[in-house]
Amino acid sequence: MSEEKTELVCKSEEEKAFELIQREATALSKSQLIPKAFQGNLPDCIIAIEMARRIGATPLAVLQNIYIVHGKPSWSSQFIIAMINYSGRFKPLRFKNDGKSCYAYTTYIDSNEEVRGPIVTMDMANKEGWLNKAGSKWQTMPELMLNYRAATFFGRMFCPDLLMGMKTVDELDDIKANESKPEIEKHKTDLFNEEK
Repeated sequence: MSEEKTELVCKSEEEKAFELIQREATALSKSQLIPKAFQGNLPDCIIAIEMARRIGATPLAVLQNIYIVHGKPSWSSQFIIAMINYSGRFKPLRFKNDGKSCYAYTTYIDSNEEVRGPIVTMDMANKEGWLNKAGSKWQTMPELMLNYRAATFFGRMFCPDLLMGMKTVDELDDIKANESKPEIEKHKTDLFNEEK
């Protein structure tokens, strides 16, 4: 088969695949079960379907767990934990939490090698400004927030492809809160915060 004909066949297959995604996105965008931001929003539903395919999740799971915070897409922390647990790479994620510090850990399914994420501490939360920002859940639910941030750090280290470079809702809120502070007051202990 000539190069030109092969190109046409491939392009045709790509077009068919895109048309299939469009039909799926159209159906999803008409559903009342998806978040309002996606209802009637065909382009964003197409992107959500593509994201779901890349991480091996269902489109509905992605649509229900992606949030736009300060103009950027983000995941919920619960979804990150679910993606790690569902990935088939690890046994279920566990947490070592003493109320002042926490880390997420588990073992690889194929090798039984234990892996442990970075430690998150209340001291870190205070220095990073997570603790004292307006409406902070770190003040009212510190143990849960330690677990969520520890899971996020674990995901960044051991399965960044699942996070697709996206931050969590909490991280984006923390970054935005810190942007309003003078530079001299910003602490930089969060190695995963790209916006310094």
